[in-house]
Amino acid sequence: MFHLFATGLMFLTGSCLTLASGVGVVTPLCPTTVDIAFKEAHHLHTKYYNYTNGRYNGGSVWTDANALETVHELMLLTKRTDFDGVADNSYIGRHALNTSTDWQAFTGGYIDDAGWVVLAIWTMADYKKFRGEDNVDTFLISAGQLYDKIAANWDDTCGGGVWWTTDHGYKNAITNELFLTLSARGYLRTGNQTYLENAKKTWAWLESSGMRGPSGLYNDGLVFGTCLNNNATTWTYNQGVIASGLAALAVATGNITLFQQAEITLDATIKYLTAPNKVLKESCDDPLPNGTVCDIDQQTFKGIWTKHLQYYLTSAANVLATAKYGPFLGLQSAAVLRYATNASLDIGSVWYAKNEGGSVYNVKSLPSGIAAHVAAAQYGPCL
Repeated sequence: MFHLFATGLMFLTGSCLTLASGVGVVTPLCPTTVDIAFKEAHHLHTKYYNYTNGRYNGGSVWTDANALETVHELMLLTKRTDFDGVADNSYIGRHALNTSTDWQAFTGGYIDDAGWVVLAIWTMADYKKFRGEDNVDTFLISAGQLYDKIAANWDDTCGGGVWWTTDHGYKNAITNELFLTLSARGYLRTGNQTYLENAKKTWAWLESSGMRGPSGLYNDGLVFGTCLNNNATTWTYNQGVIASGLAALAVATGNITLFQQAEITLDATIKYLTAPNKVLKESCDDPLPNGTVCDIDQQTFKGIWTKHLQYYLTSAANVLATAKYGPFLGLQSAAVLRYATNASLDIGSVWYAKNEGGSVYNVKSLPSGIAAHVAAAQYGPCL
């Protein structure tokens, strides 16, 4: 329930109190959900993290980046230090500490992977700064170098946009949504006008690209040669990253219509990419063994959507947006706990229903569920 006071709005749910002033939203973390997130994060590091090579066993560069980003975001939100040292020890951190790293070789030529790595490096750098640790600037220099590699893969094919890979064979939604997000957030971090101009031109291109269909959802990309929407799958993460990018650009420019554009797609996600119980569902999700199974990348997408909705709400700093989407984040966290988490604390790829043999439990599905808990800890009602 919520109560209206002369000084603002107050939302009271369980033991969590959310206050909103005229200038933003203050959202004390839900301790119950925080405890769940840390319990799962410790399980992730006990079961999968390899301190020798700094990798998550069975992970890939971009999913490791998302896991590291989520864990360090959790520590930043709570001011805890449970995984102190992981930033420097991680495979990504080790390369960030070396400003001579060959980032193209590191990411294998995947431009979207480079975007995920920049987000991870920024979050780890913020954590290191909070802790008063050395080499924060080295991390940020490396992030800047990697960003420049992404920017260099923009050209006029299809009217603009960055390519998915350095082979220049496909222009897609996620790579350009990441470039929008990095550019807008990069400007807010540094004040560098190049970042802002890149963010503006990327949104202008995305808006005119035709990748957002009539439902409000972004398809995967453009047909090579014709530059038309390929009508490929509308994955959840495509709908989340665009929202966080638009919110950051709205803050950077003062253009509040960008929040409206973001919510067109967020609302479409809730309408079209959920099960009947309103829990996020990919087209490849099936709790039954004879159904479809999401591949090793697709198993991470839903958690990325919740993480970027969390970022959207932080940028929007709007009590109405928090009231609108906070309960949905809480529902995702509750579903992950109820349906997707087994007795060993592993989290499966299917969130909307109890696993009957079709959900996948691995190093990529686990951080995805953790991201749902972290987002709900900040903006959802208490469990």
